[in-house]
Amino acid sequence: MHNLSSFFYVGLQIFFRRSMIFGGKDSVCNMKRILAALVCLVLLCGCGPAIPEKSDGRLQVVASVFPAYDFARKAGGEFANVSLLLPPGAESHSYEPTPADILRVQQCDLFIYLGGESDAWVETILSAIDMEGTALRMVDCVDLLEEQEREGMQSLPGHSHDHEHEDHDHGREDQGLGVVTGMDEHVWTAPENAATITRIIGGTLAGLDPEHSEAYQTAAEAYAAEIDRLDAKFSAFFDGLEDRTIIFGDRFPLLYFAEAYDLDYYAAFPGCGAQTEPSAATVAFLTEKVREKGLSTVWYLEFSNHLVADSIAEAAGAGTAMFHTCHNVSKAELEAGATYVSLMEGNLQTLKAAFGG
Repeated sequence: MHNLSSFFYVGLQIFFRRSMIFGGKDSVCNMKRILAALVCLVLLCGCGPAIPEKSDGRLQVVASVFPAYDFARKAGGEFANVSLLLPPGAESHSYEPTPADILRVQQCDLFIYLGGESDAWVETILSAIDMEGTALRMVDCVDLLEEQEREGMQSLPGHSHDHEHEDHDHGREDQGLGVVTGMDEHVWTAPENAATITRIIGGTLAGLDPEHSEAYQTAAEAYAAEIDRLDAKFSAFFDGLEDRTIIFGDRFPLLYFAEAYDLDYYAAFPGCGAQTEPSAATVAFLTEKVREKGLSTVWYLEFSNHLVADSIAEAAGAGTAMFHTCHNVSKAELEAGATYVSLMEGNLQTLKAAFGG
């Protein structure tokens, strides 16, 4: 039985890769047929983790990334069973769903996902199955911003953020700030957006389960209000700074955060950059910016090896600190009960220490 389940798992992964490479209408149709057969065989073989039962009466909610998971579990309360699809510590760009993941998505009442380049694999799943429930994209909940390759940033050849609803002239100059590379998907990094998404999730749950509608909306509003208070704290802190420059020796998936608080930022790579080795020119530019601005801190992201940030900081005589984007969490953080609010509160305290506030 183990060998049989492994065979179907490997076959599914190969088919996913081939479908994403070759695409086309015929491949999508074939994919639906093959996935349907594979899913049936997986069920018969009993391989993979057990799928949550719906018999307990609770809504079954699956979230692709941690922010969606956190917002949904707060809004769902006792009436929803919310699970996180992306394993703790996993990189969403390169994640490959298992057969059990596909079944969870197909059978859940509500599936919440980002809808950007970092979880493009989700669209592959959704195009190949007939969902029993509802799908909600976080990028559809708020206004989107155009990601840019800023001055000094390592250029990413062929980088693209194609969203089906966009009508933008990619690659053009935008207001003199940099080259537009597509729509930035990291919408939750601005607390105002996070609060909006939480309220929308609460309303969606209420529509799916009218009997507990008031409970969902009340819980969602309570958590959204908590995020609003966090937003006010960030605003008060940044309003007290004369220079709001931040420099990341890393990717910069914080455009919405920077826009929300009028920050001036420089970074080694764009938000969805997959490169880890910046050019010597990029390192030199960022190092000089740290010196020029007299900054005490070079920032890096969670799960980063922070080698680039370390190199820049050492050359500029500065220190380093981690900014948690909340895109994913470690197993320890998940088990400790980390939330969007607790992680962002941690960022605020780290910012205060870095800026002497």
